Amino acid sequence: MLRVLLVNDTNKQVGRLRAALIQAGCEIVEEVSSALMIPKKVAELRADVVIIDTESPSRDVLEQICVVTQDEPRPIVMVSEDTQPSAIKAAIKAGVSAYVVEDIDKHRLSAVLEIAQARFEMDQSLMQQIRQAESRLNERKIVERAKGLLMQLRSMSESEAYHAMRKIAMDRNIRIVDVAQKLLSMNELLA
Repeated sequence: MLRVLLVNDTNKQVGRLRAALIQAGCEIVEEVSSALMIPKKVAELRADVVIIDTESPSRDVLEQICVVTQDEPRPIVMVSEDTQPSAIKAAIKAGVSAYVVEDIDKHRLSAVLEIAQARFEMDQSLMQQIRQAESRLNERKIVERAKGLLMQLRSMSESEAYHAMRKIAMDRNIRIVDVAQKLLSMNELLA
């Protein structure tokens, strides 16, 4: 059973949407009417999915989605009357997993929620891969800087500098990037 935070950012009632969610087997953990409440309620209620019903995604709504995406990532479904490509792009860029124009048909609701969850999981996986690649790149830069330092201070070749750091890492059972970082830190301290 999906736990849903329902956000009504319109002047209309979301009774049909609420009823369709319940009929689809979802639990509505809370319904809020202010976009400013989204980050607080997501953190507080630990909803699985956020569904935002809006006439058009306002700047406030998009900003709150960005906050949620950064702090408490969740699949977010936006139901809107706005068909403008710029509005759709802005919502997706903010972190919306699925953008549905007009009302969600109760027969399509389960599919929309599954798509939103799949898209969210894919985005999270890609973000994790990016973070790992950035981390490896940063570690590589540290090793290269330390290698350059050894080459300069000890008149070593690139290969000799690398093998010296590698030997220390193996002898102490630590990663080569940790050896490189300690070497750079010691050089800064003694400089």
